[in-house]
Amino acid sequence: MKHSKTPRNLPSARELRELQVEIDFFEGLAVADPGNPDVLRALGDNYTRAGRHADSLRVDVTLARLLPDDSMIHYNLACSYALTSQIERAIETLQRSMDLGFRDFEWIDSDPDLTPLRNHPLFGAVRAKIRALQRCRH
Repeated sequence: MKHSKTPRNLPSARELRELQVEIDFFEGLAVADPGNPDVLRALGDNYTRAGRHADSLRVDVTLARLLPDDSMIHYNLACSYALTSQIERAIETLQRSMDLGFRDFEWIDSDPDLTPLRNHPLFGAVRAKIRALQRCRH
């Protein structure tokens, strides 16, 4: 499964320039059509790839308001919270994404965006929820 928040290395100067062109393009589209989820997803992903985590968080919050039952949007919102050091909100939102149907548990364990969560005591609740959901599938 491909998630919009993907592992990444720091972009090179050239890649940052190219990303900025894409960001400018999608920001223009977002001004013209602020409720378009496809535009917002692309914009949020580009912000994250550029290391602009606060901007990505703002977009992900908007997407979660537009599509409150979308598990992937809540997963990406959890990643944005984690990348902006809002650990408790990230864990809450990650659990919400699972409540909505997100089931890529291997990705939860390996996604670099969630690294800040894994050593937090509250992450035990996420692991417990994963185990419970895995038992239900079998």
